[in-house]
Amino acid sequence: MSLKNLSAKIKIPKLLKDKLNNKKIIEIYNQFEKSLNLSENFVVAVSGGPDSLALAFLAKIYSIKKQLNPRFLIIDHKLRPESSKEAINVKYLLKKNLITSEILTLRGKKPKKNIQSYAREKRLELIYKKCDKLRINNILLGHHQDDLVENFFIRMVRGSGLKGLASLDIRTRINKKNLIRPLLYQKKSDLIFLSKKVFNFYVKDPTNKDEKYQRVRIRKLLKELEKDGLDKKKIFQTVKNLKHSNDVVNFYVDKNVYKNTFFSEKNNKLILNKHFFDQPYEIILRALSESLKLIGQKYHPVRGRKLDKIIKDYEKNQFFRVTLGGCIIEKVNQTVIISKEH
Repeated sequence: MSLKNLSAKIKIPKLLKDKLNNKKIIEIYNQFEKSLNLSENFVVAVSGGPDSLALAFLAKIYSIKKQLNPRFLIIDHKLRPESSKEAINVKYLLKKNLITSEILTLRGKKPKKNIQSYAREKRLELIYKKCDKLRINNILLGHHQDDLVENFFIRMVRGSGLKGLASLDIRTRINKKNLIRPLLYQKKSDLIFLSKKVFNFYVKDPTNKDEKYQRVRIRKLLKELEKDGLDKKKIFQTVKNLKHSNDVVNFYVDKNVYKNTFFSEKNNKLILNKHFFDQPYEIILRALSESLKLIGQKYHPVRGRKLDKIIKDYEKNQFFRVTLGGCIIEKVNQTVIISKEH
């Protein structure tokens, strides 16, 4: 698509049009538009890194073309002394490029362990709350192809199964929100190119070089393996093949939930009948996990070993009442009742 065709119907401001007038950036935008394919308003999560700044620029062009009204949110996680200053700088930089944004600040005591997991979860919680106020259900995230490959190796090291190995997808539905990753098939090097070309700036997070974090160690390992001939394209293809297999399993998981559960709006409880557990193990495990996420309204799923115990206790016909994933799970005769923990 030429720049002329891109702006034939909708006039793009000259400032943005001039920056879009680059063959490589046009190619990146065309892939982005194809991946996003959205006609509703959305929220864009911006960290200030090259991937999120590229996402902000592409989303701005997309919103002008589709005549949408997106919101751009910068999260100040307060985990580093310079984070507030960085957030203000990113907001100023976006404004210079006709992108209006808002800073959301993470309050409260910060943990000493699992900091990155904490930051991801709390960042999404802030965005969810803002989305509820705005009545917007679509959230754009900046995950890219390199994240997909890194995530595959992280999950492999942890001994994950099919679902874990194919965990990142362009669209994920969680807590009635659509998490959308339109850059998932884009290379990080291309996003860095775009950010430098458009903004001439991006935040360099020092934790990206700190080897106490598993993701950083995996990233370093991948660079060494590339020297010995590792082809990321083949890993990427492997992940895509796993996704196809995972989709088949998900089909039967959804079918199990649809046919063998009943949601009582009056009592705000989900009831699983005995046929729910009359399925292959993986189908039961995933369906139970999705049921807990639905009622508990949690982003992260409950760990498999805890779900495994519930399934085994059910099979042994043992009575149980446990609290897990923000839910109370109770076996009554041949049914299991899940209610939200208060």
